[in-house]
Amino acid sequence: MTTQTSKPRTSKKSTFAPLIVDVAVPLGSYYLLKDAFGMSTFAALAWSSVVPALRTGWSAVKERSVNGLAALILLVNVASLLLSLVSGDPRLMLAKDSGISSVVGIGILVSVALGKPMMTTGMKPWLVKAMPGREAAWARLADKSPAFRRAERRFSVVWGVLMLVECVVRVVGAYTIPVDTMVWLGTVIMCVALGLGFLVSGAIAAGPMAEMLIAEVAETESAETGRGHAQAAEVDSLQVATAGVVVGDTAVAVAG
Repeated sequence: MTTQTSKPRTSKKSTFAPLIVDVAVPLGSYYLLKDAFGMSTFAALAWSSVVPALRTGWSAVKERSVNGLAALILLVNVASLLLSLVSGDPRLMLAKDSGISSVVGIGILVSVALGKPMMTTGMKPWLVKAMPGREAAWARLADKSPAFRRAERRFSVVWGVLMLVECVVRVVGAYTIPVDTMVWLGTVIMCVALGLGFLVSGAIAAGPMAEMLIAEVAETESAETGRGHAQAAEVDSLQVATAGVVVGDTAVAVAG
């Protein structure tokens, strides 16, 4: 008889919870407060910072760690609050938008230097896909595979560097290109940076990590199948041996 061990299920809700709480809620609340309730930019930014501020404080006090994603969103909101006070020169107004990119980029690179790549929070759900086998494989690879950890760091480094490069390009453009042109060109630069980020980080980090996860899951399943076959063979041998003893005892009894 074969006995199957149940594995804990990882729901998509719990997998994507950090992205929902740390990113979607602050951004959604900002636009809701600003567009639906007519709050000023400053007030909407301030109120939308409440959740990431509470998350960061809770992690620091209760878990004795820093919630990187929540801290980054809080930092971005604080920078936005300060930059929202800037007004006057149209070129300065264009350049200040790139300040957010620099804050994000620096925050990501600092997280890599501290050994806690911030972009992992956003990448992991898409690779694990709420599959318990992949979740366990991620934990094993993060613990024993230097190649996996290097790829994880590379993913964040790519995005951190791209954010800083985008900032520099937009600042230079703000002061060298006509304002009317830079208004739409700034959006183009941002879209190009995002496209490059997905392509490069996918090629040198996320893609290899996905392959390592798949290979680790396959290796684990193969090992478990091998153990199952070995156990089944052992049981069959025991049953054959037991049957032989029974037959032998019966023959002796009949002869007697």
